[in-house]
Amino acid sequence: MASPLTLLLPVIPGTNLSTIGQALAESNAQLDAALTSIGTVHYARILLLDASTPNLQPGGNQSDSYVIAVITEYDGSFNDYIGDFVAQVGQIFDTLLQVVVGGAAVTPVANNVNAFAEFIALNDASQHQPNVNMYQAYTATVQEILANLPSS
Repeated sequence: MASPLTLLLPVIPGTNLSTIGQALAESNAQLDAALTSIGTVHYARILLLDASTPNLQPGGNQSDSYVIAVITEYDGSFNDYIGDFVAQVGQIFDTLLQVVVGGAAVTPVANNVNAFAEFIALNDASQHQPNVNMYQAYTATVQEILANLPSS
């Protein structure tokens, strides 16, 4: 059974939108490779939201209301998942957390694994009411799904 992560990270007011976009763009290939290597992530996406707009879409204007959303579904325990992330993409989180409110206190994440896990849990909307429900159409793990894919 998969578990959700809906990590909402408020961006430090005054942070330039291009700084955030550049950090996210530069990490895409490494992040995709790490997620494949970890082998427990069903889906993952990173969104930049603007709480100052009605539909949360960033319009390109300077705002003090940006939120970085990391949304994933993963197999296994929360602590194992965080450990995998620290091992595989800790440096990406170190860079990203420099523009996040409270993020500097848990970096480098490799030296602050417990504090980082607590920070993630505190900012994970999936772990807080009323956001604890998740529909799941299947119970197969990522590895079970991959093992049953037709060979090409």
